[in-house]
Amino acid sequence: MLGAVETRSVSPVFVGRAEELGTLHDALVRACEGEPQALLIGGEAGVGKTRLVEEFAAAARHHGAVVALGGCVEIGADGLPFAPFSTALRALRRELPGELAAAAAGQEEELARLLPELGESRAGRHDEDGMARLFELTARLLERVAAEHTVVLALEDLHWADASTRHLLSYLFRTLRTGRLVVLATYRSDDIHRRHPLRPLLAELDRLRTIRRLELARFNRDEVCRQVAGILAHDPEPDQVDAIFERSDGNAFFVEELAVAAHEGCRTGLADSLRDLLLVRVEGMPEPAQQVARIVAEGGSTVEYRLLAAVARLAEDDLIEALRAAVNASILAPAPGGDGYRFRHSLVREAVSDDLLPGERSRLNRRYAEALETDPALVPADQRATRLASYWYHAHDAAKALPAVLEASVEARRRHAYSEQLRLLERAMELWDAAPDAVRRTLRPVDYAEVYPPCGCDPATTALRYLDLLAEAAVAGRLCGERERALKITKRALGLLDEEGTGDALRAAWFWIQRSRLVQGLARSDGWKEIATAQDLVRGLPPSEVHAEVLATAAHWSMLHEPGPDALTAAERAVEYARMVGADDIESNARLTLGGLMVDAGQIDTGLGHMYDVRDEVVARGLAAIVGRSHVNLPSVLEGVGRSEEAVGILREGLRLTGAMGLRDAEAWIWSNLAESLISLGRWDEAADAAGNAQRRGQTAGPHGSGANCLAFLALARGQVPEAARHLAQGRAAYGPHDPMPQHDLPISWLTIALAAAEGRLTDARAELARTLESGFPLGTQRYAWPLLLRAATAEADARGLPAARDGREQVLDGIFAAVKRLTTHAPVWLAHERWVRAELHRAEGRSTPDTWSEVVTAFEPLGRPYDLARVRYRLAESLLSGGGEDERDRATELLRLAHTVARHLGAGPLADASTALGRRARLPLRPATEPAPAPADPAEALGLTSRERDVLRLIAAGHTNRRIAQELFISPKTASVHVSNILGKLGVSGRGEAAAVAHRLGLFPAEMLMPGPAG
Repeated sequence: MLGAVETRSVSPVFVGRAEELGTLHDALVRACEGEPQALLIGGEAGVGKTRLVEEFAAAARHHGAVVALGGCVEIGADGLPFAPFSTALRALRRELPGELAAAAAGQEEELARLLPELGESRAGRHDEDGMARLFELTARLLERVAAEHTVVLALEDLHWADASTRHLLSYLFRTLRTGRLVVLATYRSDDIHRRHPLRPLLAELDRLRTIRRLELARFNRDEVCRQVAGILAHDPEPDQVDAIFERSDGNAFFVEELAVAAHEGCRTGLADSLRDLLLVRVEGMPEPAQQVARIVAEGGSTVEYRLLAAVARLAEDDLIEALRAAVNASILAPAPGGDGYRFRHSLVREAVSDDLLPGERSRLNRRYAEALETDPALVPADQRATRLASYWYHAHDAAKALPAVLEASVEARRRHAYSEQLRLLERAMELWDAAPDAVRRTLRPVDYAEVYPPCGCDPATTALRYLDLLAEAAVAGRLCGERERALKITKRALGLLDEEGTGDALRAAWFWIQRSRLVQGLARSDGWKEIATAQDLVRGLPPSEVHAEVLATAAHWSMLHEPGPDALTAAERAVEYARMVGADDIESNARLTLGGLMVDAGQIDTGLGHMYDVRDEVVARGLAAIVGRSHVNLPSVLEGVGRSEEAVGILREGLRLTGAMGLRDAEAWIWSNLAESLISLGRWDEAADAAGNAQRRGQTAGPHGSGANCLAFLALARGQVPEAARHLAQGRAAYGPHDPMPQHDLPISWLTIALAAAEGRLTDARAELARTLESGFPLGTQRYAWPLLLRAATAEADARGLPAARDGREQVLDGIFAAVKRLTTHAPVWLAHERWVRAELHRAEGRSTPDTWSEVVTAFEPLGRPYDLARVRYRLAESLLSGGGEDERDRATELLRLAHTVARHLGAGPLADASTALGRRARLPLRPATEPAPAPADPAEALGLTSRERDVLRLIAAGHTNRRIAQELFISPKTASVHVSNILGKLGVSGRGEAAAVAHRLGLFPAEMLMPGPAG
């Protein structure tokens, strides 16, 4: 549009900043080596932040880096959601189109919320994970692009940033760990007053060691002299330098302005203030140029040429001449990309804008709004709704502003910019009474509201209500983390419902459910009071989406806090109601809850069937939030019934899916569940890694606490008592006291008892047990209750005979025994635990027998839990040795060898030491003597199997029980059990199924030898 123009006030010489530029170059070098860098550059307005970034960007490009610049866009007092990131990603797409497309592959619909050029963003229900998912995918996108190219992402004017931009930048600073990437942001430090929204972010980032802060100081006199010399193209007079330095106080921008003013013959003392000096320069332009400057000042950070032409209403030649004059005067500058204009410095824009008269300001905003309504293509599509809303609002036209603001709120919601949605909805509430009734009657919920379901009303014909705005604002506040504001909004809504007296029970119930979620999020309470109120309100009403949601929420809460028949009934009704009204998402969530509760109630196969079905359906439909939940809950339930290997397979798939979908917190929960299942399977080193990943990836307290508990268990089992105490403290702190749940509290109690026992504090262990028994074990908590009772019983058995343990001993054992009788044993793993607890109680009473422990060993052999099996084998060996007899010694030797081998493999020091000590006391060799011998041709001999063990393995491979093996070989079941244990140890497997698989793989037995006989 314009040819070459003269820019007189920018110094061609880059002055000073050597230390700051060195820091930036060092960051670039580190980034090139694959270490992401984060920097914040602060300084007062005009001090030279942009110039420093420009110099660094040029140097980075010279070294082969790709530079993507983005600025926070200000429209009046409004920031565009994610504007700097959208601009920077567009620049990155222009530079590296193929690489960005490959990095975004599979997640284009989600990333389109930031970069609409990638495609249409997915519609659907909004949830707590939506914004976090977008942030995680953005971080992954940048890491992938920066895997092969050094990328500099520079975001300017952070003091104007919208809340969503601030949240995303914080997320990137906290989570970027790989890639050749430099992320830097600039902000005005003099604008950051006590209540400025950027202030909390700066305080948060100060605590991160990975972020470097640069604070640009003003120039000293020598630097001012060099700057003025660069502008004037000759050395200035010392008196002139002194005057400019004194007047500018070393601010680079004011040095430029004063130098130009002096060069043009103006005395630096003519203007009363530096602000007036800026206006004098504007007023020195021709009137059309001044008019254009005033229009641009009110249009936003950048104004597109066609939009400017429509608002200015000048002939094109006159407009171009006015623009040329403004650019030559260094007041305006072409915007990057060449499609519009902006002020060369925001200080000039602010001075011009502040000088506008109130009526003039509203008139200009009206002209902008009218031009944009006439031709929406005048601005980029992703900015249109927000800018139109801002223009009409500042034009003080409520009739036009209300629908425009609501439309902008819908656009913000679509982009997961919930903070901006909340701000816009609050603005709509402000405009509501001022807008004419005729305008309000034309507004429809279907266009502007989605969170409150229609519940029988036709959203296409029903008028939008003020309560609909409150509902949208309450959810937006919860999703963006402004829970206090959201809580006040729900209180206001419920108050209005009371005042109306319309008896709208469904809407009131809906707001009570929102309050429940908010008070839980604020750690005020467990949320049940609010849920119960909602249940009372919908009781007796016909099925509706709100009714289904209330029931589903109540069932889910009960599953976590008080599982039982009432929870199961609520879940069944929630599924039924959701299905009747077509609320698919509510139905899927309710079916997951129902499946878990059915498993707790003993309907294991049916419950798991429900959960598998939901898992498959939501994966096929791509419902991210429920995909995450299904891959957390289903394997957790499988682990709860002892099917750990099956759980691990689903967890591995869950990690793949949640990673691809950006479900970081669900991924963290999956890591913690994986750690638990790997512990059961005896893969402890993998479990420790998984628990660490849970803590690193988790965004909420739950995965941190669960990961800490797993690490505490491993530390105790390995004899690292201080380390266990540290992890236990972390787990307890993560959960907090405000929302007690059995799945949190019972593992903490188990660890507390175990730690106290390990430290010899039996009294403390008993006190924790007493507190737990007083609270009781709700239905469905057996997975936590059995290990806890086992640990308490073991502590009592280990303390038998100690004088300090006598007082209160009988009451403790009676309490454990009473709890055992009440707990369910629906799954083989818990039936095995019941036998184990009873065996420990017998040991505590001094009446432990080999028969008792043989039953326990037999119960654990097929379960694939090597540590548990090793522990009960140790106890059986101990019991056998206490009875004497040579046969028992041989059997005890093999059991101890197996237990010792597993303990050493796992690093379970206390068990290994106990096995060694018992073997030493009984004079038993724990390691079989090794004699050099030629490698046998027979695989059975290579495995060290005796002829009798070979016969037993043949019957194991045929699927026989120990009892049937004994009948076939004319031996006792006890002897058969010993042979089975020996075989498992020699094969290095944890169960009969694995032993059979080894026999089949090695071809030890012809098929006809494996034909089963009559059932035994």
